[in-house]
Amino acid sequence: MSNKEQELKAVQMLGLKLPTDPRWVNMAEMDLEEILTDHAYCEQKAATSCISIIQQYPEKTEMIHKLAPIVTEEWGHFRMVLTELSKRGLKLGKQRKDEYVNALLQFQKKDGSREDRLMEKLLVCGLIEARSCERFRLLSLNISDNKLRDFYHKFMVSEAGHYVLFLDLARHYFGEEKVNKRWQEYLQQEAEIMQNLTLRGDRMH
Repeated sequence: MSNKEQELKAVQMLGLKLPTDPRWVNMAEMDLEEILTDHAYCEQKAATSCISIIQQYPEKTEMIHKLAPIVTEEWGHFRMVLTELSKRGLKLGKQRKDEYVNALLQFQKKDGSREDRLMEKLLVCGLIEARSCERFRLLSLNISDNKLRDFYHKFMVSEAGHYVLFLDLARHYFGEEKVNKRWQEYLQQEAEIMQNLTLRGDRMH
């Protein structure tokens, strides 16, 4: 199986419809301070997104008990990236606008019921985790620094678990049929977003 075929298979396993341009890894490793900075803020935002959902839906006991450990894990990931920056004599830069996430949020339905909005939030979180997993996999396989390969392999495994959890929660509360239909709409939109975004090595998405 060729590398391209392997990447397509990995993307399909995550449900994504469009693989990352393979040039991205080479672009990313040209300035590790930039990509590690963006990665750090992605982990921070993942933690705060889970906190926000918990605050907005405190009655969803099962969801809260499953999201609470993710808050701890994502914040731990933020600290791991800070440590990696420090080891390399690099500094955390300023947070940048996340065009990818903002585009997904624009697609998110905000005019439905409170319950509908929860489903939208869970699907957006799941999709971000899926794309992050795909990109961590690329870094774990292709970046020239062997230590960073191991570093990103750990993140890849973690993000895959988070992706599954968010979708499982959505299906638990809203049913397979409703969630699967909307999930396919998100996947199609995400592919269009990826196709239209400028490829940048200083962005995790």
